[in-house]
Amino acid sequence: MKISISIIACSFFLCSCANNGKPAQQLSGKDSLDKQKFFPVTDYLKGEIYNIKKAGVNPLKYTTLNGHTDSAWIKIEELDSVVAEFLHPRIDSTNLVTLFSEKSFLDQSLDAVTFTYDAAVVLPDSMKLKHWDVYIDPKTSKVKRIYMVKEIDKTKTLQLTWVNGQWCKITTIGIDANAVMKVEKEEKLIWDF
Repeated sequence: MKISISIIACSFFLCSCANNGKPAQQLSGKDSLDKQKFFPVTDYLKGEIYNIKKAGVNPLKYTTLNGHTDSAWIKIEELDSVVAEFLHPRIDSTNLVTLFSEKSFLDQSLDAVTFTYDAAVVLPDSMKLKHWDVYIDPKTSKVKRIYMVKEIDKTKTLQLTWVNGQWCKITTIGIDANAVMKVEKEEKLIWDF
């Protein structure tokens, strides 16, 4: 048993080291695009929204503005509009592979396999999405958390943190006239009570 595992591990190592004679830097763009399989973030978020609606739970929304927090119940019908900014562009393995690259690693401090997506080229002005991360539980292979960053304009950035089955938070960060970044608003929706 131990011998067969060792043989399989060695075979895997040798195969992964053999790159058809091409150094990693010389892989063509097509080769690298073929290998990238982005996690379908948009489908995941839509699935989470569907599950909230199916459960019939009205999320509680906490809005923090200028150090003051208010709360209100969100109607299920309004849930899509609250997170709409993060449902576009569609993130999957077909439409963004030419613009973004994926890196993955096991983050032991978070006990998660982290998939990080950053711009691979200069993004067009129309592309507001700048970065996203997907955190997967290595034991269950389930999504633990999604984190996304969108630059609305030169003075405003939106961040989404989505925790599987529990809550999400949208943070609006602004840049003032002195180029100082500050949190302008936080909206946290909780549906797991």
